[in-house]
Amino acid sequence: MLRNQVTLVGRLGSDATITTFENGSMVARFQFAVEGEKKNADSEKGLFYRMFAWGNTASFLTSYCQKGSKLAVSGRLVNRTYIDKEGFAKRVTEVEVRQVVKF
Repeated sequence: MLRNQVTLVGRLGSDATITTFENGSMVARFQFAVEGEKKNADSEKGLFYRMFAWGNTASFLTSYCQKGSKLAVSGRLVNRTYIDKEGFAKRVTEVEVRQVVKF
């Protein structure tokens, strides 16, 4: 069986921002940084991913984690489309985080 699942270990690249909706549900959005390939001994390129989490996971991220926190996150890849400020449709891939472990 093929599954849409991703697990990454890295650091919170930004503090999570939380949005609470009228129905009481909440979502946290944040950037996540992982180490990239080393081109040579002196250079290292980091990779940044857009992520979001709902409910208790969102609450945990905003209450106990801040920029720079080392985490392991697991979830699934989600594609979404939005309209930018200039009126153009943009497509992004994000990680919907379902589990977080803080080191």
